[in-house]
Amino acid sequence: MNFTKLSGLVPAVVQDDETSDVLMVGFMNEAALAKTRATGFATFFSRTRNELWTKGETSGNRLRVKHLFTDCDDDTVLVKVERLGDGKVCHRGTVSCFTEEIPFEKEKQNNNT
Repeated sequence: MNFTKLSGLVPAVVQDDETSDVLMVGFMNEAALAKTRATGFATFFSRTRNELWTKGETSGNRLRVKHLFTDCDDDTVLVKVERLGDGKVCHRGTVSCFTEEIPFEKEKQNNNT
């Protein structure tokens, strides 16, 4: 992995292995990726707390890693997971962090139809 572009971090896109739903995006440094590979559970680097954290440590909603992929530039990782616990990945209590749709401007919508 190329950790040089974002000051030692790479984006980690988390996707449900069965449904292909995108669940969340986090960041990994070398240590987070190494811990993920060693334990089989998704571990990230918290930019606000400046420390590693394994998803589900407190909630029980862990992410068991089924597959890890890198992109063609070797600077982003795709983490395909099995959701454990109640399956809610977002801290807001939803399955996915991607629940808020951003509307298009009406003018652009009309031009695209």
